[in-house]
Amino acid sequence: MSVQSMTGLGNYVFTNDLCDLSIEIKAVNHRFKDIRFKIPQMLSTLEPDLRKLLNEEFKRGSFEVFISYKTNKEQNLFDSLDHTKITNYVDSLSKLLNKKRSLSLTIDPCNFLRSEFSLPQEDQCHSLLQELVKENFKHALSSLKDSRCTEGKKLLVKIKEHKNNFFDEFKKIPPLTKLFQEHVKEKFKKKFSDLKQDIDLEDPRFYQEVVYYLEKLDIDEEINRIKAHLSKLDTILKDGGEIGRQIDFLVQELNRETNTIGSKSGIVEISNAVVQMKVQLEKIKEQGLNIE
Repeated sequence: MSVQSMTGLGNYVFTNDLCDLSIEIKAVNHRFKDIRFKIPQMLSTLEPDLRKLLNEEFKRGSFEVFISYKTNKEQNLFDSLDHTKITNYVDSLSKLLNKKRSLSLTIDPCNFLRSEFSLPQEDQCHSLLQELVKENFKHALSSLKDSRCTEGKKLLVKIKEHKNNFFDEFKKIPPLTKLFQEHVKEKFKKKFSDLKQDIDLEDPRFYQEVVYYLEKLDIDEEINRIKAHLSKLDTILKDGGEIGRQIDFLVQELNRETNTIGSKSGIVEISNAVVQMKVQLEKIKEQGLNIE
């Protein structure tokens, strides 16, 4: 299943004898889903249907839908006259004047160019334009999906790159654990030497505390957890689909284990590796925030 970025641009332009129609959909990342329409008032009744189509296609993101059109059909003013209104007006006026036989009826055709005798623009092309929008909105959605998939592939490449960089730094740590343990032992020996006048080094309780302290500083458990989380990350990157939230969760878990290793570590080599690992995790998080 393909991975989609939440960032993309879809557009579709349609032209016929009636009009030039332009549909554009911009998408950016969002925690949930947010849809806003900027369309002509004539098309506002279509918003629920268009919103439903978009909801069916995408799960997350912030969307802005722009629709505009320009009428191509050339009309003169007489083409837009409402003949029924004019006929009724003339008939009514004639009946009135017939009652007043002394008055004659004189009509200036230009008087009918006033707005009250014109057909509403909506009545002329409203239905046909709405049908065109519904038909072509799907093409704009398809364009947006292609754009988001293209960006998703790029994000996937970057995430894998940062994950590999993280792993390269992480690989340095397991071989250093023995060095880390020796470092801890040396610290204890020095402390014992300083305190041997005040502490009975043969006291079993004392050695129990030493073992407990060494166990708290052991990082084998954190190393194993990081390996498990990396394996899971590899799986979801391979499977694809809606993986944005899963990546975010795994980055949090990896960051927690990495921080724990850093807090336990007492040697420079491990501390340096931990710093670089955290840098790569931050980059994975940034890229993952843009994935659906």
